[in-house]
Amino acid sequence: MKLLFTLLLFIPLLSISQESLETELDSISSVEDAETFAKAYKKTNKSKVFTFNKEKHKTRLADELFKLSKGGKKVVKGDYRTTYYKVIDKEKTLHYRASYIFFDGNKMTLEDINEKRDKIISQYQQGYKFDKLAQLHSMDLNAKRGGDLGWFPEGDMHPMFEEAVKEHDTNDIFTLDIEDRNWYYVILKTHDSKTIEEITVLQYSEPID
Repeated sequence: MKLLFTLLLFIPLLSISQESLETELDSISSVEDAETFAKAYKKTNKSKVFTFNKEKHKTRLADELFKLSKGGKKVVKGDYRTTYYKVIDKEKTLHYRASYIFFDGNKMTLEDINEKRDKIISQYQQGYKFDKLAQLHSMDLNAKRGGDLGWFPEGDMHPMFEEAVKEHDTNDIFTLDIEDRNWYYVILKTHDSKTIEEITVLQYSEPID
């Protein structure tokens, strides 16, 4: 089956017959296979591989795909195109959540950064909202979101950042220095860690004749 899948990818077709498509989709069992397939049909059939997170993605399509088991398929027929989805992988991963205020050590002295961080922590403890403080002080684009990172899995952030979040309790506010990058933070751990389900999905689309 693996050999069949590989050979079919080299057939120069603009589209795939229904029977061949079912055969190809059934033969795809790994993320690597799915990415190879998606690359071959990206331009002609808008094929791609993407991940849905149960906390982040609340659409009707996402809900329906989460109900499928690994290897499950769904077909959506529109007015002009038919789109096929296959759940390639399904797993539950530990996620963390925090908000932060970032200071760039390349643009400020450490003395000024520490003075600002002390003031921010004091203001937060007096009742100021962290998201408002982030919007006012944070020196990166996430300031627009009030510093909220959303749910992130292990490996998405700098290891020192992740370790600091893990070591603190929910609602702790603390500072972090990543000196080799000149990155300086005030961090608020906003939620307990949580196991979240994620699915990796292959999409393939073709026009309706």
